[in-house]
Amino acid sequence: MELILLQKVANLGNIGDRVKVKSGYGRNFLLPKGKATLATAENIARFDARRAELERAANEELHRAQQRAAAIKEFKLNIIAKAGSEGKLFGSVGTADIAEAATAAGHALARSEVRLPGGPLRAVGEHLVQVHLHADVEVELPVIIVAEEAG
Repeated sequence: MELILLQKVANLGNIGDRVKVKSGYGRNFLLPKGKATLATAENIARFDARRAELERAANEELHRAQQRAAAIKEFKLNIIAKAGSEGKLFGSVGTADIAEAATAAGHALARSEVRLPGGPLRAVGEHLVQVHLHADVEVELPVIIVAEEAG
């Protein structure tokens, strides 16, 4: 399936690139999310007419992501969780918990922006978590998990 990218997609290409992708990836992800359009003659002409507008929107999105990254850079997130005597958590802290706590602390994060390559956090202490704000902007967020005081 040949597509024209309407925005930058990680590991695929930039705005305006014509790419060949597997039909499932195109049909189920790129097309419904508005990240690409089919590479027909009509769509190519329509894209060329809108190219400057799309690039301007992409630059604004990148600028907003860089501003959010600058705000998050100095931020440390504290999460209080129930833990055993050896520092192991009862349960775990996942992407939804981190996004929710960061939003409550004034830094709006979506669950999909939080990346935990090693899986959910299961121990008390400081952990570095990747925050993926844009295809070009990724920030490390220190997450400090503190054991909840008993009684």
